[in-house]
Formats: sequence, structure tokens, C-alpha cells
Amino acid sequence: MDKNYYVYILASKWNGTLYIGITSDLIKRIWQHKEKLVDGFTKKYNVNRLVCFEQFSDPENAIKREKRLKKYERQWKIKLIEKDNPQWKDLYNTLVSGYPG
Repeated sequence: MDKNYYVYILASKWNGTLYIGITSDLIKRIWQHKEKLVDGFTKKYNVNRLVCFEQFSDPENAIKREKRLKKYERQWKIKLIEKDNPQWKDLYNTLVSGYPG
């Protein structure tokens, strides 16, 4: 089975504080953020709403994308989020409801 890698954007609320991360287990990682098991920025600022993510088949491209996203201006990141998620809905529940594990 091929492994997937995810670059994700979390938000504290609509148009709130943003966080960009990378993982190979998106559901588990977002759950960790939501349960405040990850010390640091997301725990301190209550950033745990999954508002955007992209899937990659290899880690190199995922890492490159994460680094690029982090360099972009905030307004560009907001446009990226709102392109597919204009309401800034938490996508985590949608992922979990279709998760076999």
C-alpha cells in the first residue's frame, strides 16, 4: 500500500490564526491538535480547525509545498482556503466520518 503525505492548514476560527503543517497520518495528527497533545503554537493559540489540506504521494513534494506555503503572504493563504472552503468549515469531521480505521 502506498503511503500518502498531507500538507494542512489549521485555523483558530474564521479568518483567525493560521498554522501550516505536514504529516503522513492526517486524521491522527489533527486529532492530536484538537486534543492539545501537541505542545507549542497550536496548543498556545487554540489553532485546531482543519480548513485546507493537500495530498501528496511522496514526502519530498509535500515538504516543498509546506515550505512554499509558509512563505506566502497571509492573503494568498486565505484565498487558497476559501477557494474550496469559503465557509472555513472544519474538514476534520468529514474525514473521520469516512475513515475505515
